[in-house]
Amino acid sequence: MISMFSNHFFNWTEQLKDSGFEIHWIDVFDSNTFVKKIDFVHQITGWRNRWDYPGRYWVKNRATMVDKAINFLNQRKLSNVVAEKIQEIKPDVVQSFVLFSGAFPILKVMKKNPGIKWIYSAWGNDLYFMQNIPEELEKIKATLPYFDYMFADCDRDGQLARNLGFKGTYLGTFPGGGGYNSEFWNESFIPHDSREVILIKGYQGMLGRAYFIMEALGKIKEVLSPYRIIVFACDPDLEKSVEELGLSKWNNFQVLGKIPHRKVLKLMGESKIYIGNCISDGMPNTLLEAIVMGAFPIQSNPGGATAELIEHGKNGYLIEDPENAEEIACYIRRAVENRNFVREAVQYSNQNLRPYLERNFIKEKVLKAYHQVETQLQQ
Repeated sequence: MISMFSNHFFNWTEQLKDSGFEIHWIDVFDSNTFVKKIDFVHQITGWRNRWDYPGRYWVKNRATMVDKAINFLNQRKLSNVVAEKIQEIKPDVVQSFVLFSGAFPILKVMKKNPGIKWIYSAWGNDLYFMQNIPEELEKIKATLPYFDYMFADCDRDGQLARNLGFKGTYLGTFPGGGGYNSEFWNESFIPHDSREVILIKGYQGMLGRAYFIMEALGKIKEVLSPYRIIVFACDPDLEKSVEELGLSKWNNFQVLGKIPHRKVLKLMGESKIYIGNCISDGMPNTLLEAIVMGAFPIQSNPGGATAELIEHGKNGYLIEDPENAEEIACYIRRAVENRNFVREAVQYSNQNLRPYLERNFIKEKVLKAYHQVETQLQQ
């Protein structure tokens, strides 16, 4: 497995515990950290630097140009390490998570080892956003034809990969981190009628558009007074916007920075409404968390990915223009003024979506896909 250091990767890989597979992981950016959660995996870390010279961190922080010059000599390339480990381990399969960090950098190595099957796991913006950047599209088209198998977190990306050159076997659409633990959601789940929180993801970076949610709130202040409004993962730029829009003066408005994933899930279990807004994504993990924790979702729908689970006006609202505060305000107003509709929408998702996001259900399907690869290897 070739992947960055990521909780999604750890959660996905944990599904393979006691599966009988021998698993090795190369941390592509080399955090040099052993991950206890996947202690059944052979973890290849600490590979990047040839030597750890005295004063390295001082040089890194105080003498950038010197650090770059030293690193040119000191740091090893991922492709060279993967090539060495392939010769040492002789794997049946290599699985790359995210094309630009885990696959394209080792393309030449995989071309030299055509007998090894190659699995690609697409996450988030891996294809949908990057296809719009000519130099990145070139990398996508150069790499996709060499994959034998593929997982994705939305059907959209499976089809997009086909259109861009993938010719292998599609193994299925699954959440990027596997399913969700029903024991936790049962512990943290409070009755929907008792909830009084509107939870908002405060992502405003290159792709996030939380600013337009903030602007929308200002347009409908009069209907929001019964609710506690909580913005989590709020970045500094958005905090400035919150100040400028006057939202920080509301007595029912709270801003949180980066918080542990478990706290996010707990907040989802206390929320009546969840709002997420961006111009590009795969299947948003926070949307899935909202569904399993019983919050009504108002979510952007780039490329139609969100619509694979949310039917507009039935079990959520789909934001079609993520930069239109009027549209977002309209959906929030409808949700807070139509309690019966929201209750029925959540009940629908509880019955028709939630069981299929449960961890053991997803794990069984994922293991079946891996065994499909294993069977084909043996033929």
